[in-house]
Amino acid sequence: MANLEKIRVLGQKKILLVDDEEDFCFFLKKNLEKSKEFNVLTATNAKEGVRLAKKEKPNLILLDLVMPKIPGNEMAEILSKDLQTKDIPIVFLTAVVTEDEMALTSTGKIGGQNFIAKTIGTEKIISYIREHFK
Repeated sequence: MANLEKIRVLGQKKILLVDDEEDFCFFLKKNLEKSKEFNVLTATNAKEGVRLAKKEKPNLILLDLVMPKIPGNEMAEILSKDLQTKDIPIVFLTAVVTEDEMALTSTGKIGGQNFIAKTIGTEKIISYIREHFK
């Protein structure tokens, strides 16, 4: 059983979650890691998020769109201009849109980036990650 567990851990996708709401970070990290598919790093501001992205080179960044000081879209722009981080996929997390509004968008993108409504729940977020980032 230990060997299987090691294989699962080695196959984990590293996700960087950047959100200024600490409780949301804790909740989403805990629920994503329950699946044993993801290793989740968290940052509660864009400056720390950029530092972790450069250091850890995650497979995916889940990024809150609305944050104080440096909003998510500005952080995404910073990352896209850096050679170390420009190829890391970013998905915005936002409470600004509802699931119904998401269904109405023709592209499913905000500022060129994919987005997920925070209100859709952890299982749908996990399904989205599985579907789009294999």
